[in-house]
Amino acid sequence: MLDVLGLDPTDESVYRALLGRPNSTTTLLSDLLAAPQADVDKALSRLVEWGLAIRSPGEQFTATPPAMALGALISRHRDRLRTAEQALVSFAEQHRAAVTGRDINDLIEVVTGVDAIRHRFLQVQQAARTQVRSFITAPFVAVPPEQNSAEPAAIGRGVQFRAVLDRAVLAEPGIVADAIASLRNGVQLRVADQLPMKLVLADADLGLVPLALTPAGEPGAVLLHRSGLLDALDALFETVWHAAHPLKLTSNDGEPETVAESGPQGPTDLDRRILTLLLAGLTDQTAAAQLGLSPRTLHRRLRNLMDIAGVQTRMQLGGYATRRGWVDAH
Repeated sequence: MLDVLGLDPTDESVYRALLGRPNSTTTLLSDLLAAPQADVDKALSRLVEWGLAIRSPGEQFTATPPAMALGALISRHRDRLRTAEQALVSFAEQHRAAVTGRDINDLIEVVTGVDAIRHRFLQVQQAARTQVRSFITAPFVAVPPEQNSAEPAAIGRGVQFRAVLDRAVLAEPGIVADAIASLRNGVQLRVADQLPMKLVLADADLGLVPLALTPAGEPGAVLLHRSGLLDALDALFETVWHAAHPLKLTSNDGEPETVAESGPQGPTDLDRRILTLLLAGLTDQTAAAQLGLSPRTLHRRLRNLMDIAGVQTRMQLGGYATRRGWVDAH
């Protein structure tokens, strides 16, 4: 747990042991931890050096209170990270100046093979400082959403995630559970009827776009650095994002939490078809079967429409939908 501060596992275990046993000797700690005395002695020397332990004249050791000792250590690391971030900004500006006028081959890197694509996919997210934007389509060749280990790490350091899902992706096994987890973590999700490609953008600096299979049958991708092409993909994402429908968490009548699609300007095309069939006299089960939905999904979408319309009953919803032009009055 404390390895991010420079402590190895032995250092941390010795410090934990000292917290509950003030005035311990090297021998006592060695017996307690079943560790070689030489290793414990080295760990104690490091803890004293870092201010995490105090050595008494009788070669007894006591842990320094964590709030004081670890707090100071964390502050020092935070200061170093700020210095590194400032250096990163300087290096990035130097890099941008250097790429001006570079050969096109320096701005586009071709990546071949599943492992290489997976590596670049994670690297792009790790490089982001403010935001990651992506188009998610099936099939998942390199990294399925639930295996994207870079996402929670980036969220933890304050990076904003926005993703548009191709509607067909929602039918993939496990994708709804993954979407619920992402929404809980603060990821913004929207759904579009159809996406033109897979895409990952890190800030305005990097973009990863999959290619067709190579002649050898391996998947390929291109890694784009800052360029006019990357600017075009940036604009494409924002256009699709604003036209897509937001996904949000919902939970009704004690049912497990799930995701629901909402259209800020009114019902989606699917919602209109649901209303048309029900107003024509079809039962819920028949309408759901005709549209390829489960009755539960149909009920959830109707509940969402009632919330948009601000009504309490289906009869009120039917009248509201007719007056608003959501369905044909004839």
